[in-house]
Amino acid sequence: MRYIAHSLAIFLTLGAATGFTSSASANGVHPQAKPSGSSSVKDLVRRGQRARNAGQWTEAYAAYKAAFEAADPASSTGLERAEIAGELGLCELALNKHRDAAEHLAWSLGQLEALPLPLQKRFEEGRRKAESLVAVLMLAVDPPDAEVLVDGKQVGRPARTYTLYLEPGRHMVRARAPGREDALHAIGAVAGAKHDIAMVLPRTSARDAKEGGPVSRNDTPQAPSSSSVARTGPPSPWASWPGTARIGGIAVTTATAAAGAVLLLRAHVVHGDLREGDAARRAQGWTSHTCRQASAPAACADIHDQVNERDLFATLGKVSLVTSAVFGVATAASFFTEVAVFGAGPRATGVRVVPMTTSERAGVLLEGAW
Repeated sequence: MRYIAHSLAIFLTLGAATGFTSSASANGVHPQAKPSGSSSVKDLVRRGQRARNAGQWTEAYAAYKAAFEAADPASSTGLERAEIAGELGLCELALNKHRDAAEHLAWSLGQLEALPLPLQKRFEEGRRKAESLVAVLMLAVDPPDAEVLVDGKQVGRPARTYTLYLEPGRHMVRARAPGREDALHAIGAVAGAKHDIAMVLPRTSARDAKEGGPVSRNDTPQAPSSSSVARTGPPSPWASWPGTARIGGIAVTTATAAAGAVLLLRAHVVHGDLREGDAARRAQGWTSHTCRQASAPAACADIHDQVNERDLFATLGKVSLVTSAVFGVATAASFFTEVAVFGAGPRATGVRVVPMTTSERAGVLLEGAW
């Protein structure tokens, strides 16, 4: 009996050791399965929901962002991706990341067939608020395969049209494509405004395409022919004197003359009112010394103000007319002189002196073009 019990103990010990070894080997060959991508995304979403409900927007933003980056069509549905993008946009809006919020909310609302109506309303309200704080750029590019960069950063995949969100301020939009000239456009983005830009990239010429190539004989610049020089006429008065200066002189002359005429007319009207009032007061017994007395009537103050007003308008009118005359003379003189104002000297052959004699007098004849 003792032998049987001893044998049974030995067999039990061997069985326990064998089972332990088999279990360890099984664990080494077949490790425990890790959670799938779908369960990981759902865990992140639940974490984001808890943080959002607690008002912890930074933690909610981090969780939803990780979920959005982890979600892919192979492991998540369109509804899940659209909902994650919308919730991420609302977190960004709460954290004043307005441009990112507008982009994610717009992307989410682009999947309207996947979103239920309550989520659509929440996300649409958030997008309207985000778009009121950023600028919307509607960009069209030709050719559609051109690369688009905003402030030096590439924008998505090449497309014919883009809807971009920009923070308020100055931005530089650039488009480039092989065999095309670069297109640049500076934009001053305004919050709540929509900007439409169309950028067309012209093809580069054959000469521009030959970078560092040998210069052919045909590429050598040729001197202008004598026939082309002969066809060139004398410079017009607008070319010898800067046209913008002359136009400005004419404008100032006209404006100051008109202002002077108006001011003098106003002074004449006030003077007429004074004369009529003076006649009426003389009929009432007023004299020229009435307003000089110590007990002068209160109306004398109004008369004094009218006199000052008349004199002021008359002085300003005369000054305006004098200014108009000065500018008018200077502008007229510019048509009769070839002295340049921006560094050039007078034409050496502009005037020709021809002696003239007749039976009655002698002198010289000046010929030239002013």
